[in-house]
Amino acid sequence: MDGSTTPTTAPVLILLGPPGAGKGTQARMLEEQFGLVQLSTGDLLRAAVAAGTDAGEQAKAVMEAGDLVSDDIVIAILRDRLADADCAKGVILDGFPRTTVQAKALDMLLAESGQKIDAAVSLDVDDAAMVDRISGRFTCGGCGEGYHDTYKAPKVAGQCDKCQGTDFKRRADDNAKTVAARLDAYHAQTAPLIAFYDAQGALARVDAMGAIDEIATTLGDIVRRATA
Repeated sequence: MDGSTTPTTAPVLILLGPPGAGKGTQARMLEEQFGLVQLSTGDLLRAAVAAGTDAGEQAKAVMEAGDLVSDDIVIAILRDRLADADCAKGVILDGFPRTTVQAKALDMLLAESGQKIDAAVSLDVDDAAMVDRISGRFTCGGCGEGYHDTYKAPKVAGQCDKCQGTDFKRRADDNAKTVAARLDAYHAQTAPLIAFYDAQGALARVDAMGAIDEIATTLGDIVRRATA
């Protein structure tokens, strides 16, 4: 053995986009179409803690102390997860990396198995439209049917189309001021990552304000090009 890695063609994609851009929806569609596995930081941490892995135990201790889990622990958890058989067809990373420091650590981790970031896809949105889209959302408290002040109001005012319930709920953080602040924070945090992956030639930008199926088609083309 010479210590060299065995290259793998399993694609690694990153989805970048603010809350409400449709990352979860598009990731699920890519999973179904290409057999990729969506890996979100939160899910990875919870699974590692539940499984009692070494990295999971470290994360548990940190979280119980009320501190943020370090990049080293997250990378260790991700290393364990990427070794699982279901990741052999490729993965979609959601929520990691968030900084260029994390991006560089991720590159080093992937290099261990001869992998790299095949595409970092930025789901681009119009901020004003996103504020309107998210801040207008509400749901039926009875059956969970979703509505929107502008785009999908109940057919009968104050009554759910599906169950005829009259109890509607809005998320406390789905208001224009909070949504705008979340978008500002996202852009400030993600701008360096976009520049980082653009410099690597891995960045792809997708207009995420269109129809879901059209966005999915574009993403599918990106995956095919990345793995060709």
